[in-house]
Amino acid sequence: MSTDISRIAAALDQAARRAEPLPQFSATSPFSLDEAYRIQRASMQRRYNDGEQSIGIKLGFTSRAKMIQMGVDSLIWGWLTDTMLEEDGGLVDLSRYIHPRVEPEVCFLTRRDIDRPLTLLEAADYIEAVAPALEIIDSRYQAFKFSLEDVVADNCSSSGLTVGPWSRDFAGLANAGVVMRLDGRPVQTGSTAAILGQPLRSLVQASHLLHDAECVLPAGSLVMAGAATAAEALYPGAYVSVEILGFGESSFSVRP
Repeated sequence: MSTDISRIAAALDQAARRAEPLPQFSATSPFSLDEAYRIQRASMQRRYNDGEQSIGIKLGFTSRAKMIQMGVDSLIWGWLTDTMLEEDGGLVDLSRYIHPRVEPEVCFLTRRDIDRPLTLLEAADYIEAVAPALEIIDSRYQAFKFSLEDVVADNCSSSGLTVGPWSRDFAGLANAGVVMRLDGRPVQTGSTAAILGQPLRSLVQASHLLHDAECVLPAGSLVMAGAATAAEALYPGAYVSVEILGFGESSFSVRP
C-alpha cells in the first residue's frame, strides 16, 4: 500500500495550526523514514504557501539524554520558520501549543551557504556567530508519543525558539557549562559536550543531511545544534532561562 503523503502532511499541518493532537500514524499507516521526510517537506510547503519564511534548520537527538528521553536512536532534522521565532526575554502564549516542552540549545548563524558536506576543520569557517538558545518543542501527536518516522514527518516537533546574544568567540564552545532554570530554580544542568561531543559536529552532520536531501542552506540561516539536556514541560506563568557559561543567556516568560 502506498503512503498518502499529501493527506498526512495536511493532517499534521492542521494539527499544528489548531493545536489539536493526532494519533500516531505509525500505529495504523506505517511509512518509511524516506517517506517521513517527504511528508515533512510537503507539510512545510503548505506553510510556505501561506507566507511563512524559512529561517534555518534544527537538529534533533544529538545528545544521549534526548535519545533516551524520547526512545529513539537516530539524529534527525527539521525546518525553522519566522513564525516560530519568539522574542528573547519576551512573553510566550501557550495557547498556540499542544503540550510544549523546552530545552537548552546552542544556535549557530551561518555566514556562507552550506552547499556541500563539511569536515569539522571546515565548520567554523561557515559560522558567523553562536548564541545560547531555548527551543520549544511540541509534538502534534497525542501524549507526546511517536516513532522515529512519526516525529520526522512532524518536522521534528519544531514549534518555537528564542535566541540570546550573539558571540563571535568560539573558544570554550566544546565544553561549556549549561544551566536551564524554571522560575530561577535549576532543573537541567549539563555541558555543550553532550551535543555530539562538540556542537560544531552538529554543523558537520547538518551539512551531510542537507547534501543527501539535495538542499542548500543559505548564508544568514540559523542552525539549532540540538539539546544539551533533556526537556522540561512548560506551564502558565513560568519563567525559563538558559545560561551557557561564557556565552550568555536566553530567556522567556510564559503568559499566566
